Amino acid sequence: MPLWIPPVFAFLAGSIPFGLLIAKAKGVNIREHGSGNIGATNVLRVMGKKYGITCLILDLLKGLIPTLLGISLFKYDGHSSPMAIEALSKYAVELPQLTAQILQIVTGLAAILGHNYSPWIGFKGGKGIATSGGVLIALMPAGVVILLIVWAVLFFTTKYVSIASIGAALSLPIVTICGSAFHGKLANGTWNKPLFVFSIIVALLAVWRHRSNIVALKNGTENKFSKKKKK
Repeated sequence: MPLWIPPVFAFLAGSIPFGLLIAKAKGVNIREHGSGNIGATNVLRVMGKKYGITCLILDLLKGLIPTLLGISLFKYDGHSSPMAIEALSKYAVELPQLTAQILQIVTGLAAILGHNYSPWIGFKGGKGIATSGGVLIALMPAGVVILLIVWAVLFFTTKYVSIASIGAALSLPIVTICGSAFHGKLANGTWNKPLFVFSIIVALLAVWRHRSNIVALKNGTENKFSKKKKK
């Protein structure tokens, strides 16, 4: 199997603008409403709960599925992730540990970049939070639980989705390195270094994609999340 196939597939899967397609199916150009973003939060605000949740799940899956393929197809020293798809084991490529880990991470990162910079809509896209979440479920499922708690605490205390998302993203490198330490891998030097580098890149990407929200927060113009009142 050519090693470039999973990352390319991941980028193409990530580039599918589900938010735009969901809204367009109802005759709405999501980029002309709300924040203009194609992500699940704006779809939720503009189109309603059903469509927002659908967009969230689809954006998450386009990060999760390609990354699961990556960790299933790139193996090292007989190591197999608990998240690996057993049916794909016969197609797996045995590689040196660092090479396999890098390719797994590159596959996940490609899905996020596909979402953030989709070629189908002029290399624009969403902020990558849901897609990053899907990637992280595949790579570090236990860590995602902690990140969800961080997100929920920040969201319910501030009512700002942007603050919750930025806070969870900035917590990612800390959660990653603490997880390695907890499992004893940091002490014996077997910790996943590419995963830690990936966590820093994802955190920085998330902050960069939220730069307009950060400006709005400073100016006091950022919209708080609130339920629509029934008439």
